[in-house]
Amino acid sequence: MLQRIESTSLSVAIREGGLPYPIIGGVHLLSIALFGGMLLATDLRLLGWAMKSRRFSELWYQFRPWKRLGFVIAVVTGLLLTWAEPIRLYSSPSFWTKMSLLALVGVHAIVFRSKVYGHPEHLDDAISWQAKLAAALSLILWTGLVVSGRLIAFDASFDQ
Repeated sequence: MLQRIESTSLSVAIREGGLPYPIIGGVHLLSIALFGGMLLATDLRLLGWAMKSRRFSELWYQFRPWKRLGFVIAVVTGLLLTWAEPIRLYSSPSFWTKMSLLALVGVHAIVFRSKVYGHPEHLDDAISWQAKLAAALSLILWTGLVVSGRLIAFDASFDQ
């Protein structure tokens, strides 16, 4: 199946074209920076380490569209980059670490949706311990995800 994907015209065009792969990769990194910046600001506010004078719900609603935009672009460009080299990525431990962390991010979102992310205005007066735990776990998971993503290029088994 991976060989079929890798032989598609889209995969070949991205992988072997002079500009598509670096442009998609650059947009991927920029979208991660956008998403990550919004996520970092939100999580630091939940932890009480930044922007203490601002209501959490105000930041949440202000950053949410930018966070969503960054996430969607990162996912689309990430899928295109994966489509370009599925066989090489299949043998990359860092890629599988990244995918595992992405799955854990999904679990994190489900677990904390009702208590933290579902009603941000409930956190304006006092930040609950659940919200602080959610923020700390979010920072850990996303940092691991970004680091493992960068390590894909340096996996010893990647080129074998």
